[in-house]
Amino acid sequence: MPAVLLILLLGALCSHGQAMPREEKHRLRNQVVEMFDHAYQNYMDHAYPADELMPLTCRGRVRGLEPSRGDVDDALGKFSLTLIDTLDTLVLLNKTTEFEAAVRRVLSDVRLDNDIVVSVFETNIRVLGGLLGGHSMAVMLKEEGQHMQWYQDELLHMAKDLGFRLLPAFNTSSGLPYPRVNLKHGVRGPETRTGTETDTCTACAGTIILEFAALSRFTGDPVFEAHARRALDFLWEKRQRNSNLVGTTINIHSGEWVRRDSGVGAGIDSYYEYLLKAYILLGDDQFLQRFNIHYASIMKYISQPPLLLDVHIHKPLLPARTWMDSLLAFFPGLQVLKGDIRPAIETHEMLYQVTKKHNFLPEAFTTDFRVHWAQHPLRPEFAESTYFLYKATGDPYYLEAGRTILDNLNRFARVPCGFAAMKDVRTGSHEDRMDSFFLAEMFKYLFLLFADAEDLPFDVEDYVFTTEAHLLPLSLSTAPHSSSIPSNRTSEEELDDSNFDWTCPNTRLLFPDPAFPRNLREPIRSAVDKSCPRPAAFREPGMGRPPLRAQDFMANNPEHLELLRRMGVSLIHLKDGRVQLVQHATQAVSAVAAEDGVRFMQEMMELSSQQQKEQLPPRAIQIVSHPFFGRVVLTAGPAQFGTDLSKSSTGVRGFVTVAEPYSGCSEITNAEYVQGHIALLQRGQCMFAEKARHIQKAGAIGGIVVDDNEGSSSDTAPLFQMAGDGRSTEDITIPLLFLFHKEGNILLEALKEYREVEVLLSDKARDRGVDAQEAEEDCLTEATTPTSFEPIGQSQMSTMELDELAPDEATPTQEEVSPVGEDASLAEEVRPPEEEASPTEAESDSAKPKEERDSERREEPEGDTDSSSQSVDELLADWREDLEAFQQMEKDEL
Repeated sequence: MPAVLLILLLGALCSHGQAMPREEKHRLRNQVVEMFDHAYQNYMDHAYPADELMPLTCRGRVRGLEPSRGDVDDALGKFSLTLIDTLDTLVLLNKTTEFEAAVRRVLSDVRLDNDIVVSVFETNIRVLGGLLGGHSMAVMLKEEGQHMQWYQDELLHMAKDLGFRLLPAFNTSSGLPYPRVNLKHGVRGPETRTGTETDTCTACAGTIILEFAALSRFTGDPVFEAHARRALDFLWEKRQRNSNLVGTTINIHSGEWVRRDSGVGAGIDSYYEYLLKAYILLGDDQFLQRFNIHYASIMKYISQPPLLLDVHIHKPLLPARTWMDSLLAFFPGLQVLKGDIRPAIETHEMLYQVTKKHNFLPEAFTTDFRVHWAQHPLRPEFAESTYFLYKATGDPYYLEAGRTILDNLNRFARVPCGFAAMKDVRTGSHEDRMDSFFLAEMFKYLFLLFADAEDLPFDVEDYVFTTEAHLLPLSLSTAPHSSSIPSNRTSEEELDDSNFDWTCPNTRLLFPDPAFPRNLREPIRSAVDKSCPRPAAFREPGMGRPPLRAQDFMANNPEHLELLRRMGVSLIHLKDGRVQLVQHATQAVSAVAAEDGVRFMQEMMELSSQQQKEQLPPRAIQIVSHPFFGRVVLTAGPAQFGTDLSKSSTGVRGFVTVAEPYSGCSEITNAEYVQGHIALLQRGQCMFAEKARHIQKAGAIGGIVVDDNEGSSSDTAPLFQMAGDGRSTEDITIPLLFLFHKEGNILLEALKEYREVEVLLSDKARDRGVDAQEAEEDCLTEATTPTSFEPIGQSQMSTMELDELAPDEATPTQEEVSPVGEDASLAEEVRPPEEEASPTEAESDSAKPKEERDSERREEPEGDTDSSSQSVDELLADWREDLEAFQQMEKDEL
């Protein structure tokens, strides 16, 4: 049996669609290179030697000098992260001269002994992987005899040094690494400022083997591969034996699962990827055996084509949530390597339609394809799967998908100093970040998608891509390595050939009809824009009607009270006049009715919160004048008075003028300049409505209030919402928006440098210079424009989202999952509406995704005979997990 099996599917499928002209394909290839140059050169000009570029402010992100972003910053180690992560991309894009210069910079400038705490996972895949990928490219170029003739394995020496600095993290009884390590001091001792963590994600511990094994094979030192194998062995041993699934978070000391939800997205994703790719790179049958056992369970429980939904590892027929995160977009590409093309086509098509609906994949989206978490940090996973599907099918449809990715990046993310992450895909507002993986992965896969074989400086089939798209040579499978690496294979792991095929799949047998992929895609395309209401046939027997919705509930309606009783919800009148609702799941007439009660309680929480403060979505301020041309979009807070920009198809466009006085708290003295312009004001000294009245009287067409709190930023603070002044504000007819200090400074600096700055105030960013095209496309499909905010209503949405409750608004309580006979309870206080405070701060959906939860659960799959009595208890317990989901996502992959 061969030591290495490459599961590569090379265009065996006859295309059913019209082939893209060769000239157009070359044009797109060249466009990818131009976009890479724009991103890379701006990093080198404005950010290097910092770890990452901040493309809105045109400077480098240096850890400790910028406001902390929490766990996301653990990827930064003051080691010029973006440059190292980009090394092998330079070679693939035929930029050999730049690569040689970059290697010399790394060798002369980068230090790996900084006294700084970094993520083991991120440092491994980005820095160690980047050094090994750079070394592989340097060796290849040196062997060709034209470049890098001076190279003497210096990058490999750096990689080995870094490997030893990461090894202390593996000093645990289980072999699972600590999630963080101090590059200078390790994990033990007070000077390390780490080593106290108890939990890590499955992907964090299981995404080590490719880089560590490559380091061992390159250097001849087996210690790295041995530690990576030990961690994988431990995860395998701790899998749930009945479902053969793994959880998301595990205790590194005890091996107990901390989070028992299982999927293929954040927290687990690259664990599965590395099992299959470790087999491809190293030729060890054990890795393929484990992967296929896991894969069979994924397809049995998690895959519901085209969806991939998390489940509980102990009850895999019970869904854990009704939303998906964007990191699962890698999975169709992995299915291509596996040779399972049909579900790859289906899931990819769903992701493509969501992308066209929102321009980018939101960080999370619901099962009816609405935004759950609105950010998009320019992730490359969808482009990765698009490339692999094109390789497998040769279908030009995937070239068009790649064109869509290119167009959206240029139209919505491109800014003068690079490409900026999307803060909110609904409004088109930006975040001041350009992660290193954008250069490491996105441009590799897009270039490979459009390039011909003769465009590539080497044969990519001789390499395997790591999860960060670094290139490791398959020749490592035959490289000398120590036989002392232990094998933990037990008798139960003896290879069972019935579990999987040992041969490459025949795509001609998979696709006897050239139209087969199109037939798979068409029903999915039409489904994305439609919500999927719960089937009426699956209602609680005897009820015969839709469930009671919170917005329809009346406490004095006997019929409503009876419906509450059937859902296990009781109503208590308190002495102070408030009404308290308490749900006892075990008192519901059925599991389905109990689920309705759970949803009703969450809807009631949302309504209670909204009575306290009505929340408006964020707005966008788009700089449209030269040299920005609409490419810089600032997230702005709305006002509860003045022009409603969501009802304006064009927004308000005008040049910016600083009002005098800057506070706007008295009559404007430079009215002749303010007239017909958008006035810039400073927060403070008077009410927002008073400022608006003064500039409106001076003839302004709009206003922008800049926060006077130095250092405030929409990156770190919740969205600010400006309230009225306690009296009627109907006289205010112009729009007023709020910018935090950092975003306001961007506008002020532009005004200082260019004098005349024109902006567009709107509910969402407009297309950059292609309004006519956008209008035309709007007539054809809504899929190419950002979606507007829609009110959440019964007829619009089957999945509700719960906003964070202020402590004084409600007092929900939840008990742990209890034995049969005990109540799992949730209490909620419902208060009458109160007067609105002024001014107020409010958070929008996009500003606080960490607290969003699903309020309506999917129906239990048929055939789950033992879960109905416990399903609500599981759902109640999982609410706490959802609260932590976004933080965990950042820890795992951001």
